[in-house]
Amino acid sequence: MDIGFIGLGNMGLPMARRLIEAGHNLVVFDTRKEAVDKLVARGASAATSPKEVADKVETVMASLPSLQASLEVATGANGVIEGSRAKRFIDLSTVGSQMASKIHGLLAKRDIVQIDCPVSGGVGGAEKGTLAVMVSGPKAEFELLKPALDVIGKVFFIGEKPGAAQTMKLANNFLSATAIVATSEAVVMGVKAGLDPAVMIDVINAGSGMNTASRDKFPRSVLPRTFDFGFATGLMVKDVRLALEEMKQLGLSMEVADAVGRLWETVIAAEGAESDFTAAIKPIERKAGVVVGGKN
Repeated sequence: MDIGFIGLGNMGLPMARRLIEAGHNLVVFDTRKEAVDKLVARGASAATSPKEVADKVETVMASLPSLQASLEVATGANGVIEGSRAKRFIDLSTVGSQMASKIHGLLAKRDIVQIDCPVSGGVGGAEKGTLAVMVSGPKAEFELLKPALDVIGKVFFIGEKPGAAQTMKLANNFLSATAIVATSEAVVMGVKAGLDPAVMIDVINAGSGMNTASRDKFPRSVLPRTFDFGFATGLMVKDVRLALEEMKQLGLSMEVADAVGRLWETVIAAEGAESDFTAAIKPIERKAGVVVGGKN
């Protein structure tokens, strides 16, 4: 396929690279020239704006860091909406169902189909092509796009309702956000009582407490104190806030979600939006007066 790809960050760059390696022809755009140059060296063509991408191809994908970025790229001045060829806009970002529905309505006025396509699995999943790819939109468009999406991960059709895949993504990321802070509290409790955190993680992973934080994040980024898993605290907090908003709109009881949300607000205040989200353990450690992992 001829595919436009906008947003070549930590997730977008490896996804775009995999599409090129699979034989797709890419037209790429990012505000950072060095990111564009990396893919041009692999055979992609460069564009100077989202509009120029949408002038050159019918299928435009985007992987962007914020709701406002998705809205502007899709529907703003010099955006995809102004392109002469674009027929479909596939948003790989996490923007929540409300924003997805808004973008859907605006693009529909120009006969451009908006496809929700958030992904989960982190930078490692993007590099390996093992992401969970959640799709909502017209079934015929899904069938057309599926061969390309198969390149970046395991594809799930969530439904035709605009925003449905976003709801699925928020449910997933709420669980991921809960896992890292809950595991942090559990391990800090053990360390405060004199347990070895590495042994704790081994036991948890062999038992019923195993989760994505204990399985992946703690061994790789928390116990070694590298805090480099590759997902920013600011992005996690954005997703948690979106999940809380959606739960409220649905009139749900959300005692656990509220508590998780408060914890992540503490993390972003203490560690900053640019910190790695595995640094969530740090404010919990400070309150307990312990350090988990490292050489202590």
